[in-house]
Amino acid sequence: MDLISSFSFPTQQEDFNFPPNSNFFSFIQELDFPTSSNPPLPNKQKIHDFDHNPVENILNKFLGLEKNQEKTETQVLNLCSKPIELAKNSPVLMNDQTMVMASKKRGRENSGDLISIPQDSQPLQQRRLWVKSRSNAWWEQCNSPNFPEEEFKKAFRMSKATFDIICCELESVVTKKDTMLRLAIPVRQRVAVCIWRLATGAPLREVSKRFGLGISTCHKLVLEVCTAIKGVLMAKFVQWPNDEKMTELKQEFEFISGIQNVGGSMYTTHVPIIAPKDSVTAYFNKRHTERNQKTSYSVTIQGVVDPKGIFTDVCIGWPGSMTDDQVLEKSALFERANRGLLNDLWVVGSSGFPLLDWILVPFSHQNLTWTQHAFNEKVEEIQRVAKDAFMRLKGRWSCLQKRTEVKLQDLPVVLGACCVLHNICEMRGEELSPELRFDLFDDEIVPENIVRSMSALQARDQIAHKLLHHNYSGTNFL
Repeated sequence: MDLISSFSFPTQQEDFNFPPNSNFFSFIQELDFPTSSNPPLPNKQKIHDFDHNPVENILNKFLGLEKNQEKTETQVLNLCSKPIELAKNSPVLMNDQTMVMASKKRGRENSGDLISIPQDSQPLQQRRLWVKSRSNAWWEQCNSPNFPEEEFKKAFRMSKATFDIICCELESVVTKKDTMLRLAIPVRQRVAVCIWRLATGAPLREVSKRFGLGISTCHKLVLEVCTAIKGVLMAKFVQWPNDEKMTELKQEFEFISGIQNVGGSMYTTHVPIIAPKDSVTAYFNKRHTERNQKTSYSVTIQGVVDPKGIFTDVCIGWPGSMTDDQVLEKSALFERANRGLLNDLWVVGSSGFPLLDWILVPFSHQNLTWTQHAFNEKVEEIQRVAKDAFMRLKGRWSCLQKRTEVKLQDLPVVLGACCVLHNICEMRGEELSPELRFDLFDDEIVPENIVRSMSALQARDQIAHKLLHHNYSGTNFL
């Protein structure tokens, strides 16, 4: 519509009698004002008087009309019918005057005197939406069957087969329908945008370049897919073991350490965030600030893993100023234990957790005996399982290593999706490349009241004595 002049022509409701054929003639009539001595001529006579007027010839050529062309009311209506069809297929609304001017514009476009349109260009009325041209050549190359498996795994931290399984699981939730304005983004591309963003931690502008999508679209896709992963796959791939499975886990942990009835290894890590607008003090991480000599803020991830490093329970999103025992008391795992659902079971934690009837922690006081040193060694072996799992979690999903562009209220969904994807990769035996190894540096703070159960204190002494008596303990401390 930018080719149509915005000049306002008079209408038939004004002081003069204009013929219904054309707005052009109504504009010409204003040049001859009637007087009392010279009464106005009939419309036909006035039009006839201007047939040979040079002004009319000039305006005829400007509007793309032939010199001797006459337009009847029927012809004008026929011309108006085409803009009506355009209005049906276009988001632009047109009134009667604009439709008549659009019909004249079509006449100008058809005449070779004023406008020349290349044959290979599309008519203006066929363009319904302006879209910035972006290249998705990189993604098309990755999505090709001939793309090397190693390169795909390097980009997405998983094999093509695992990626296909995730797409299949999320297809019913992630799929969108095509609209009249544009085609929907395919499921594989939607999932790929999210996984590549989590795997590399690259800024959104880089994601936009790789996949040929807008920055806001990429941000929206990441949150949508993470929400789908958390809502659809978390209940399936992050489960607390049933009785039969728990028996198997106890046997595996006993094989590792010699300690009986161990059902899980627990650890808490911190994920850096941008300083929040609200409750800044709550998210301030004093330990990371002292270590890095830079003001740091974080949220926590508490997880319990099995002997293979697969998460069986996670607690995500509590402020980084909270200690490990404070986060524990806020978790669903703690509530489950208070309801008596973790009887006859040990969850091994670090010295940052308290000693409870169901939590086994190392001796933390000074001047330890040989028996206590031996016990701490075996507890450290179980703890190493959880630390290695979190190391692979942060190494595989680099977005957890640095501050991301995700809002604080959306961060738990993203972190939960990372834990689910970690479990899927671990269950399918996806090995992590050595160059992706990430060293954890979460300093542990020993609680003031570390012993909160006398029965647990006695049980720990018995376990330590049994390890030394049955030669399960090593002598590395000597």
